[in-house]
Order: sequence, then C-alpha cells, then structure tokens
Amino acid sequence: MQLPLHIFEPRYKAMVARCLNEKLEFGMILAANKAVATAGCTAEIVKTFRDYPDGRTDILVEGRAIFRLTELLDEKEYYEGLVEYVIDDSGTLDATKENQLIRAFEQCHQFLFGRPWLSKGEGEPATLAYRMAALLPLELEKRQTLLDTRSEDQRRDTLAAWIETLLPKLAEAHRARERHSLN
Repeated sequence: MQLPLHIFEPRYKAMVARCLNEKLEFGMILAANKAVATAGCTAEIVKTFRDYPDGRTDILVEGRAIFRLTELLDEKEYYEGLVEYVIDDSGTLDATKENQLIRAFEQCHQFLFGRPWLSKGEGEPATLAYRMAALLPLELEKRQTLLDTRSEDQRRDTLAAWIETLLPKLAEAHRARERHSLN
C-alpha cells in the first residue's frame, strides 16, 4: 500500500536522507506495548512532496517486500535490523471464494468511499488481500496478522471474516449519514 509520511524526528530525517541519497528502501515494523513485531515490510520512497527548511519532509512510500526481523541493531541514531525476506507458501486459490471476497469488499468500498472499487485486476493475485486491507479501516494488530500469515489463501479467509463483521457496521453508518442528510 502507499502511505504518506511526514518526517520530522531527527533520527528519521537522517534515515530518509540516507535512503534518498543511496536509493535504499527502509523497513517498517509494528512497535507497540514496548515490543517489536517479528514481521514487517520494506518501503520504497516513491515521491518527495515537500522539503522544509528545518529538514522535515513529506514523502510517499509504497510497501515492497515482507521480511522477518532476526536481529534488531541499535548502532545508529535510528534502528536497523538483520532480516530474512519471506516467501509465501504456494497453493491454489479458490476462484469461488475469491469472487465472494471481491463482492463483499466492493460493498465495503462503496460504503467507505461512495464509489466502486476500480483496481480489481491490478497487481498480482498473491497481493489481493494486502491491497484490500490497505483500503479498510483495520486496527494495526489486524494488519500485522496479515503480514504474519504466509498463505494468500489464509489471508483472504481472515480478511473475509473481518469484512463479514465490518460490513453491517459500515452499512449502519451509511444509513445514519443518509438520515442525517435528510434533516
């Protein structure tokens, strides 16, 4: 997924400057409750929107490769890590389940954005769950669950279950907005 970032902390300003100068990706990993997740995603800086005189910058990054953190290094002003890039378990994808997931996701997308989802066919089949999750209002822990899952089929099943519980909430919020607009 693409993510706009406002870089203002000195350690991240240094890291982003290095990534831009050396054309490097950096890793993004969930750190919560004084713990660091074991799986993360590399991010490529695809655009710099604005550079501020004090060194802050606005950038757009895009996720690239899933990794597993094997060792956290605290040698610079920002953390680095030793990582292993992970490969999904190969398996066949169920076309019927895929169509059901797409239909349910399209309903969510319509409720959230008021327009049809146009990127059904974009990207690899192995990234469908990631591309859908990027557009849904999911907690960080749920996004982390998808990163930790090494099977696209399992990611899709997990996402389908989440959508099943999310859809009624989105439908109710949509109805409430429609009622409010009539007042």
